[in-house]
Amino acid sequence: MINPLTSREIVQKLRVLGFSGPYPGGNHQYMVKGNLKVRVPNPHHGQTISVGLVKKIIGQAGLTEEEWEKA
Repeated sequence: MINPLTSREIVQKLRVLGFSGPYPGGNHQYMVKGNLKVRVPNPHHGQTISVGLVKKIIGQAGLTEEEWEKA
């Protein structure tokens, strides 16, 4: 089950999954793994990112929800 997460938690999971960054870029930071580039929401003092947006990030990263949960 996907849960709301903070930006910091999203970055930590993506790093475990082999992404590097986050790097500054325009309005959002992004993380990279090979040819994949995933936008990461800006941190707002510990506010959580909605489940819907977390699922979009998982999709951008080319991951399944199962892979995300195991990270």
